[in-house]
Amino acid sequence: MDPLAGAHDALERHDWQAAYDAAAGAQGEAADEAARLAVLADAAWWLGYLDDCIDARERAYAIYAENDDRRAAGRCAVWLYEHHCFKARPAIAGAWLRRAAQALGNDSECAEHGALRLREAEAAHGSGDLARAAGLARDVVELGRRLRSPDVEAEALQTLGRVLIDRGDLAEGLAHLDEAMLFAVEGRLGPYATGKVYCSLISACEELGDLRRAAEWTEATGRWSQRHPMAVFPGLCRVHRASALRWRGEWADAEREAALACDELAGLHLPNAAAGFAEIGEIRRRLGDLAGAEAAFGKAEELCGRPPAGLALLRLAQNKAGAATAIVRGALDAETWNRLARARLLAAAAQIAIVTGDTAAAGAAVDELEAIAEDYDSPALLASAAMARGRVQLAGGDDAACATLRAALARWQELEAPHEVATVRTLLGLACRDAGDHDGAVASFAAAESVFDRLGATLDARLVRDLTTPPRLPGGLTEREAQVLRLAAAGGTNREIAADLHLSEKTVARHLSNIFTKIGVSSRSGATAYAFEHRIVERT
Repeated sequence: MDPLAGAHDALERHDWQAAYDAAAGAQGEAADEAARLAVLADAAWWLGYLDDCIDARERAYAIYAENDDRRAAGRCAVWLYEHHCFKARPAIAGAWLRRAAQALGNDSECAEHGALRLREAEAAHGSGDLARAAGLARDVVELGRRLRSPDVEAEALQTLGRVLIDRGDLAEGLAHLDEAMLFAVEGRLGPYATGKVYCSLISACEELGDLRRAAEWTEATGRWSQRHPMAVFPGLCRVHRASALRWRGEWADAEREAALACDELAGLHLPNAAAGFAEIGEIRRRLGDLAGAEAAFGKAEELCGRPPAGLALLRLAQNKAGAATAIVRGALDAETWNRLARARLLAAAAQIAIVTGDTAAAGAAVDELEAIAEDYDSPALLASAAMARGRVQLAGGDDAACATLRAALARWQELEAPHEVATVRTLLGLACRDAGDHDGAVASFAAAESVFDRLGATLDARLVRDLTTPPRLPGGLTEREAQVLRLAAAGGTNREIAADLHLSEKTVARHLSNIFTKIGVSSRSGATAYAFEHRIVERT
């Protein structure tokens, strides 16, 4: 009996450990050493033994190349490109992709050629050459159909779908992703293609804020996974699931999912492991755990070599607006062509610019965000743009802020994103207060505080309470005494003060006497100096 038969059977059952053990045990016994190494590499990949996987795959490639088995050598080289991409080694990965092209040459009617062209399409996509990426992906879709290979066709459909989305062809791009996912739900794909297509779809939904589509396919794949002996949610997908949970306000579950992803991807896929830590940092920042967020963002930066974008808002929460500005500008500078990636940064850029007083930068960021949101017609981007515009209007004293923020509130409510709903309610409360709508302000602040408390967003809840709790007045002054002092400091006579406050002149005189006693002065000029020194005149 072929010693590798058990290993192949275990691979078919997706029993990765049994396949690995059988392939390792067949060393020296298998008639085809390259085939044994290929099985060993496949099993090692699924177990997360990426270094062992690369070692076995490289040895298999050497044998295939020596024997002039060009398709097998090309297949190995494409896999090695993928493995080294996972390890964040772009130079080595690129060299293996060139090896794959050399091995396959003009042999274009095979699945190996399709895999090569798809990786070239992904590289073109990453560099911003969307026309070439789309052309390559379309060619592979047709190749997959000619070969009757669901794996090739589905992977090509997802690649083409992501490129089209980035080109602004939203409806067509999502239709291609849906078509690719249908192959997976039908059980016609291998485990790698299933995971890749699912993760790609969820990632696209996350970028676009299309949470309903993500939930629909997650439910469908959940039903499918119950009938198949493999995990449909590998570590590569957990980060996206964590993000979706965060949007819904399920922060404890989101952090658990992200932490699992970090554990599963440690040493296996550095970019996604970094994204997992960045997601944990974002959750902790919202919870008000600034030290925990700092630690998670630090691990993300250690893995990917650059500060995660979420660190900018953490720095803002730490009252380090200059550092926040530098981080968000650097992140925007790194995204020269990807408009969806820029859109995720622009709302934060506007918020930070408002704090630093750079109204021109805030306005420019919102203008760009609105243009992207309108082009993509994405509900989440439109909601984000409306909230950002409302921030700018509020900061500038624009009377339109209330209407803009109410529109943003309606959009976030429709998306069922509780933290964003509470945030825009806080802004709306400020806008209502500025507009003299006391009842509207009280209602908005109360609703925001309730949601923040439910979510455990401690800093946000404290901010709302600070906004709604009257500040303690210095010197033991009452609010009425402070009103009298403000008017006196503004030069008002007793008669004028009495008329403004609907009091008698005698009552005003008594208030002034009590004020002088409490703050330790003996004249109006002394009281005026005290009022300016203690910023009483700025109170509203």
